[in-house]
Amino acid sequence: MIPRTNYLNKLIGFKDKQLIKIVTGIRRCGKSTLLKMFQDYLLRAGTAPAQILSINFEEPENKELTDWESLYNYIKKALVPKKKNYIFLDEIQNVGDYERAVNGLFIRENTDLYLTGSNAWMFSGEIATLLSGRYVEIPMLPLSFKEYCSIFPQQDLRRKYRDYLINSSFPYTLELGENRDLIRDYLGGIYNTIILKDVVARKKIGDVLMLESVIRFLFDNIGNISSTKKITDTLVSMGRKISVHTVEQYLSALTDSFILYRMKRFDVKGKMHLKTGDKYYLADLGLRYFLLGSKDADQGRMLENVIFLELLRRGYELYSGKVNSAEVDFVAVKDGYPEYYQAALTVRDRETLERELSSLREIPNHNPKFLLTLDEDPPASYNGIRQINALDWLLE
Repeated sequence: MIPRTNYLNKLIGFKDKQLIKIVTGIRRCGKSTLLKMFQDYLLRAGTAPAQILSINFEEPENKELTDWESLYNYIKKALVPKKKNYIFLDEIQNVGDYERAVNGLFIRENTDLYLTGSNAWMFSGEIATLLSGRYVEIPMLPLSFKEYCSIFPQQDLRRKYRDYLINSSFPYTLELGENRDLIRDYLGGIYNTIILKDVVARKKIGDVLMLESVIRFLFDNIGNISSTKKITDTLVSMGRKISVHTVEQYLSALTDSFILYRMKRFDVKGKMHLKTGDKYYLADLGLRYFLLGSKDADQGRMLENVIFLELLRRGYELYSGKVNSAEVDFVAVKDGYPEYYQAALTVRDRETLERELSSLREIPNHNPKFLLTLDEDPPASYNGIRQINALDWLLE
C-alpha cells in the first residue's frame, strides 16, 4: 500500500473527536485503502479487533444492509459495551436514508464514525439538517506526483511525469506496470462505473450519448473558460439539440461525482466573484487520455490541471483570476491570504516570459506570486515573482 500520509494524519488528528469523519472523492482514488491504513494504526495503538467494525457496501455479502434500520440494528448488536467502537462505513451512499443510522450511532457515547462516499449529493437534503455541524469532510484525490514518484525513485523525473499523465494517478494502475492495454481497460471500468452509477442512474439521465458529448467537450477544454451557454452553443453548432438547463444538470452531476472540479473566476482588483467564466479540471488526466487519446493534448493545459489538483491537496481555495484584461491561472487562498500562480509549459522565449509575467505584475498587492514551468532552469526572481520548475514544486 502506498503511504497516503497527509490523509492518514488527518484521520489520526480527528480520532475520538466528537465528529463524523467523511472521506470523499472519485471512485478508486484510495478511500477504502485509507480506512484500512487507519485501522492498522488503531490495532498497532492497542485497539482490540472486536472494537473495529468495517462494512463496505459494494461488497455482495453486505447486500442486505440496504436501508438505515437494518444497518443501525446490525451495528448496534456488534458494539462492544463500555469500550470505544470504531465504525467504518465504506461507500455509504448505497444505503437508503443512511444519515438516520449514522445520526443514531453518533449520539451513542462509545462510537467513533468514519464514512466514505463517491458522490457529493450525500451532503445535500436531509443530511444537511440531521448531521449539520456534526461532521468533517476530508476530500481525497488520486495520487499526487510526489506519491507517484515515491514508487519509482530511480526513474528519470521527466519520464515519471509523462507516465503520471498518461497511465493515470489512480493507485491501482501502478500494479499494472507498463501494460497500456491493461491500464486502458482499468480506466475504462472506472469511467463507465462513474458515468453509469454516479451520473446516469443518480440523475436519471436518459440521453447518454448527449451526456458523453458534453463530457468529451469538457475533457478537451480543461483549463479553458467554459460557460454553459458556450457548451450549449458548441453542441448545437455540431447538430446536437440540447438546452442550457440540460447542460447545467450534466455539469452538476459530473462535479458531484468528483470526476470534474469547477473553478469560479475572481476579479482581483475589484475583489469580487464573477458570475460567468468557470473553468473545469479533471480528477485524473489518465481518464482524458482514455477517452480522447493523445491527439491534440495541450501539454500546457495538462500541467495546469496537475497544478490545480496539487493546490487543492495543499488546502487552498481556488479561483481563476481576472486583472483588468489579463488572466491569472490561480488565485489560491488559505486562511484569508491569497497567493497567485501562473502555469506555462516553457518561458524560454522572451516574449512568452513577458506575457506570463505581465498578468502577475498587474496584481496590485505584494502577496506571493509564482510562475511554474517545465523549463529545467535554475529558480529565478522577477521583482518578487518567483519562477520555479513545476516538477520541483510538486515534490516539495
